[in-house]
Amino acid sequence: MTVFAPPLASPTTLDALVDGYRAHLGGRLNGVGANGIENSGVEKNNALASDALLNADGQLRPGWQPLLQTLSELGAKGRRQQQEETQRLLAENGVIFNMHDDTQQRSWRIDPLPWVIEEADWQRLAMGLNQRSRLFTAIYQDVFGDQKLFAAGLLPTQALLGDIEHYLPCHGALPNNCPPFIFHAIDVIRDTHGQWRVIGDRLQAPSGIGFALENRILMARAQPQMYRNAPLRRLASFFDVHHRSLNALAYQHRDQPNVVLLSPGPSSPRYFEHAYLANYFNFTLVEGSDLVVRDAQVWLRTLGGLQPVEVVLRQCEDVDCDPLELRGDSALGVPGLLQSMRAGGVALSNALGVGILESAALSPALPALCEHLLGETLLLESADASTQPETAPVFDEAMTSLTPTTLNLRCFVTRTPDTVAKDGHLNGDYQVMPGGLAWVGAPGSPSLGTRVVKDVWVSAPSVQPHVSQLRQARGPVVATRDGTDLPSRVAENLFWLGRYGERLDTRTRLLREALLRLMEFDQDDIADQLLNELLVALEIVPSGDDGALAVGFQDKRDRLLAQFAPQEAQSLPALFTHLLHNARNVRDHLGDDSWRVLNQLRQHIDQFDPPQDASAARRACEGLSAQLAAFFGLCNETMPHHFGWRFMDIGRFLDRVLGLLSLLKHTLEAPRSSTLALWEVVLATTDNYTAYRRRYRSELHPAAILDLLLFDEANPRSVGYMLKRLENQIEQLPGAPSPNRTPYRNAERRLLIQANAALHLADIERLGQLAEEESARQALKALLEALLTPLMALSDALSQSHFSHVERPRQLISLEADE
Repeated sequence: MTVFAPPLASPTTLDALVDGYRAHLGGRLNGVGANGIENSGVEKNNALASDALLNADGQLRPGWQPLLQTLSELGAKGRRQQQEETQRLLAENGVIFNMHDDTQQRSWRIDPLPWVIEEADWQRLAMGLNQRSRLFTAIYQDVFGDQKLFAAGLLPTQALLGDIEHYLPCHGALPNNCPPFIFHAIDVIRDTHGQWRVIGDRLQAPSGIGFALENRILMARAQPQMYRNAPLRRLASFFDVHHRSLNALAYQHRDQPNVVLLSPGPSSPRYFEHAYLANYFNFTLVEGSDLVVRDAQVWLRTLGGLQPVEVVLRQCEDVDCDPLELRGDSALGVPGLLQSMRAGGVALSNALGVGILESAALSPALPALCEHLLGETLLLESADASTQPETAPVFDEAMTSLTPTTLNLRCFVTRTPDTVAKDGHLNGDYQVMPGGLAWVGAPGSPSLGTRVVKDVWVSAPSVQPHVSQLRQARGPVVATRDGTDLPSRVAENLFWLGRYGERLDTRTRLLREALLRLMEFDQDDIADQLLNELLVALEIVPSGDDGALAVGFQDKRDRLLAQFAPQEAQSLPALFTHLLHNARNVRDHLGDDSWRVLNQLRQHIDQFDPPQDASAARRACEGLSAQLAAFFGLCNETMPHHFGWRFMDIGRFLDRVLGLLSLLKHTLEAPRSSTLALWEVVLATTDNYTAYRRRYRSELHPAAILDLLLFDEANPRSVGYMLKRLENQIEQLPGAPSPNRTPYRNAERRLLIQANAALHLADIERLGQLAEEESARQALKALLEALLTPLMALSDALSQSHFSHVERPRQLISLEADE
């Protein structure tokens, strides 16, 4: 692993930066490498000649001086400020990796100094990458075709076919007019002789292109002047070619084919990139459960029914893609996907089976294979165990000096769209992205294991015009507004995003009131009784006459503060984890501002730790409620008010009305000595305290409170308003698919009618006697139960109607007599 040398000084000028870097390289001349290992005699003599920044004479190589000059003028303080801005943007944009699970997340640091690669050097590398993609295409055609290379002894049969049960079904599965892959990621290093060498190939689910694009965008924002004036090759044209190549894979060759990006889901460490690319290319982000194969055609489950899919940009490994023919225990794939590819019902980028080309056993055979298949000499040799990488400069964490380290580079190659659908795959042409994803680490170290990445700048003869990262439209576009193409899983995640958001808000408000009474404990007997009731309402202590009374003050305090610890099942961090999980599932449906607020909310909760006193805990609750309101407020302002937004809104108001009804029920069942004070808590937690005082001054009238919270349809926190809003949103949802459509109301509409009838038929005059008559209390109790029963069943009804596609049984044989 690379070890960074300590800074020798705090350079503020270009000469000081370069001199300090020379001093570090001088250490290598004295026998110590950048990785802390003693160098051999040859390495000592060639130390400066094997560095990306300085040539053999210790002078700057072309292209580096303008960048270093700009960064040196900033000074260490300016560079640190710039670095903080970049890291802030990374956090706000949600550029994180899930290392094993949602509890282990981290990001990387983007070095402010890009890796500059001279144009001539890049052209040599690009030629080798292009050749490698053509060679691998030819190898795939033979391995899954005639297999003449095995017979000729040019391929290591035993090593390549050791996992034959996973690759045998792929034999002959690729239609003749389809290329085996259109996207190829290749990891390389540059050795001490200045030669590019290949570490490995990635063809099953090539990753990193989204991170490379995000790094470039952030660099351009953080250092606009340096980026704008730099003579470097831009990335946008490559992404445009790649997008058109994916569209060209469509078997019907339509102008607007249905392309989906298949992701393993939020548990994948690269899920951010999947959502990022889906949003950039305007593809639908899907998981295996979103797709189904019927009659050799792949279909997407949407709110409007099943929609055909023509191209799948997959980010799952080969064996995980089809549990029917490949790995049977895979929960990530689509049963029948391989058969659909075999029948030409869907095109995959890349085809199933390409994983065999990633085998390290293939490397020794590549020179002979290149001569045999292409009639060319292999341009890029594989890196062997003795290969030493050249060094490159990177700023230390304090941004005071440059130190030498070793870099990996992932390059990206795409097939050009005009050769995608042609026969004769060896004639296909490829385009290399001018740049890539570079990360600090020993050769072959994983990109997600690094702590520093670099943008890669390929020099150009002159300053290149800025090209928008937004793709230019090609031909007419079919405008869609109804949102029926929304995947059912996404609608369900948005629904639960709303539910968990409101559940978190309700609990936060109740906890805030309990902490206030904790601070007033033993100063007022009413406050003490209220604290006991709130502990029961929060389900921190069991209900009953002695549930809270049996718990001492210190225990009450500890239990309340434990609500800020993630270990508790119903704690604020635990609820937020559920909210965040659903938000990540719909990352490409949330606006950038909404996502930034969500990340700020995550940072706010991460700092709970938990609070040591009730006052700090109460302030934390107030901040949490405000940020939740900001998040959903931005969602309301930025999300199109189509079906996705409607389901999120339904989830919010369903959980809000259930929370209010449960709180009213608890208030009604509480001892009469604390009932009046509990009404005040109800007003505070529903944020109706000010509205009530404006209407009724300072006196508490239970009948007036009930009118405000049950029947006032102009009050957004009243049951009447929430039922009306739920009814309006549910009426706007798509109906059942045509074969199942009936003239009768579905389950969720009937449940809402039942709840509305209970509310509208309530005897308001009788309820007005709540403070005087026991019969009024019983009437209110019956009303609350009549409302809770249908509303608690509403969630399941919505799931049955919209989130699951239960197919009608199909007859396998005809019952009609043969004619």
